[in-house]
Amino acid sequence: MKKKEIPVDGMSCAACAISIENTLKNTPGVKVAHVNYANHAATLEWEEKEVSLEDLQNHVRSTGYDLLIADITQEELDEKQKEAYLNVKKKTIYAGILALPVFLIGMFWMNMPYGNYIMWALTTPILLVFGNQFFKNAWNQTKNLTANMDTLVAISTGIAYLYSSFNTFFPEYLSQKGIAPHVYFEAAAVIQFFILLGKTLEAGAKAGTGEALRKLMGLQPNDLTVLENDKEIIKKTNEVRLGEKVLIKPGQKIPLDGKVIEGESYVNENMLTGEPIPVMKTLDSKVFAGTINQSGSFVFEVEKVSANTLLSQIISRVKEAQGSKAPVQKLVDKIASIFVPVVLLIGLITLLVWGFSGVEEPWLRGMLAMVTVFVIACPCALGLATPTAIITAMGRGAEMGFLIKDAESLEKGVKIDTIILDKTGTITEGKPKVSTFRQTQYYNSADAKALYSLEKKSEHPLASAISAYLNEELVTIQNFKSITGNGVKGEFEGKSYKIGNLKWLKNEGLGLDEDLEAEANQALEEGAIVVFAAKNEQILGFFKIADQIKENSKKAISRLQEMGIEVHMVTGDQQKTASYIASQVGIDQVAASMLPQDKSQYIKTLQAKGKKVAMVGDGINDSEALSVADLSIAMGQGTDIAMDIAEITLVHSDLNHIPQALGLTKKTVKIIRQNLFWAFIYNVIGIPLAAGVLFPAFGFLLNPMIAGAAMALSSVSVVANSLRLRK
Repeated sequence: MKKKEIPVDGMSCAACAISIENTLKNTPGVKVAHVNYANHAATLEWEEKEVSLEDLQNHVRSTGYDLLIADITQEELDEKQKEAYLNVKKKTIYAGILALPVFLIGMFWMNMPYGNYIMWALTTPILLVFGNQFFKNAWNQTKNLTANMDTLVAISTGIAYLYSSFNTFFPEYLSQKGIAPHVYFEAAAVIQFFILLGKTLEAGAKAGTGEALRKLMGLQPNDLTVLENDKEIIKKTNEVRLGEKVLIKPGQKIPLDGKVIEGESYVNENMLTGEPIPVMKTLDSKVFAGTINQSGSFVFEVEKVSANTLLSQIISRVKEAQGSKAPVQKLVDKIASIFVPVVLLIGLITLLVWGFSGVEEPWLRGMLAMVTVFVIACPCALGLATPTAIITAMGRGAEMGFLIKDAESLEKGVKIDTIILDKTGTITEGKPKVSTFRQTQYYNSADAKALYSLEKKSEHPLASAISAYLNEELVTIQNFKSITGNGVKGEFEGKSYKIGNLKWLKNEGLGLDEDLEAEANQALEEGAIVVFAAKNEQILGFFKIADQIKENSKKAISRLQEMGIEVHMVTGDQQKTASYIASQVGIDQVAASMLPQDKSQYIKTLQAKGKKVAMVGDGINDSEALSVADLSIAMGQGTDIAMDIAEITLVHSDLNHIPQALGLTKKTVKIIRQNLFWAFIYNVIGIPLAAGVLFPAFGFLLNPMIAGAAMALSSVSVVANSLRLRK
């Protein structure tokens, strides 16, 4: 049994993925086939003895798509997808430019000289050049005995175009029989433009799906410095073996997982924990690929090679999570799969019934009735139902402060009953600040300059928070010394100043009264970081450093709970800090010290209980959880990776926009369903009338021109209904 993920070329919609998947599943020898439109890839398991990869490629090619079985780089694949999106976008623009005058002539200037010839000249390239994919896809669907929206578009616009072309160049044929030679170029042109517009919107939303994975992969540097016999040798990351010694210099990304064997430094592990404060790494400390070294240098021994690092596991799980979300078949395509054959059958029955009816000119009347059936069945309203609502909702969302990725995101938002919030950067600001400086009687304003200047010389991650709080005049510090993991000390105007942790200061012989220590312990209980300052043998006080809660967080969480949504907080921070922050904003369910895989597992556990979960995060460490969640929401001031994965992005990182976004999703999906219902009902009523069901009893036969006008009216009603979202 062979298993492999293979890139797929030529997909332009979710229905394409369904079609390819069905083709592969029906191929003898294929055990598992899953085609993911999100990352344009097929995950296959097949018996090599029964079917070869080349056979699978040929089967897929027969449907108009391609399996890229030859070796292809991610960059080449990304370029192909980008080209496909730009191509459909260009076609849509050109089709729109040509369709506008056709629409104006067909609806308002029907009697202008040479109007039919002008419309024919403008409509022909729309159908045969910019919209030819509909005819190609329809043919491929027909060969596989299936039908979708493309089939309906191709048949309806094709018949409208051929009938109109015949009447343009041979108008006397119908005129001699007392029938007006109407044309329907505007129907064919406008339908194709709007369907193209819908595909462009969808392709644009999906084009950036792989960006998150590319950026995650970019966290691992391609080159590194290996120490061999005390010599520095540059190697490719994927060439390094277990046990080799890697040198990390200031500011470098750590390329692999390992253990520090020499040196020490602070390492920013934000991508793993979400916490902004770098972690001290000394002898035997673990380091992880993708994290960033600060100012020191160290050597580590490789314990996991490129494919097995924690970062690689995160990338793999994000990819799996994105792939596990099977493409949602559009409701329009579901309707079309039944609707198309029914319409074709009705059209054929109409022709035959009229042909053998015995009335005057039976076959001509039958042909006109059949054309009227196909014209009134044109999927203009069906095609407009989703894109007009999406465009309106996206515009409204942007005005309100959040960006919605696509129609699928809107549909998911309706079902959400549980929300997972990251702490740092989501509920809190994500920037540690000094909230208070508890002074003792020994402190005076002159000491502020010394403490400020001492911290300005320090490379400790919290030094900038303290210096920003003091914001004093810079003075010269004598005998400055940094004691790694403890603090800094120096002299100013003959006095010795120290800033650091309490244990170090006590070891240096400084005492602390019980009341001050009790206050410091209380700050620690609240999850704050406490840094003490001293002058000579006296404690000057302590700085309370904390990540501030955002102003609107508590109100937003309360609103979500009022909507009946369960709110959880999941964070990589310690339990004390997490519990304190949760208590301040009204969250009862808290999970602390969570690594990326723990967060995603937490969501899967909730999903297993039947919950529909939305994840709100801002960091690389949230990317796996965002991928696993039913709906992913990113903070606009977070990392690009989080925003690339997210289906909704909060532009201003304000949690108050979440209840607004969920409310808009419910309204939008309701509008889309209304649009589809009315478009479908319009056809249910219109098609029998077009076929002539009332002719035997009342002598009423629907004129093709009226059918075209009715079709246009249905489209207008759909657009008007969608515009209600603007309110």
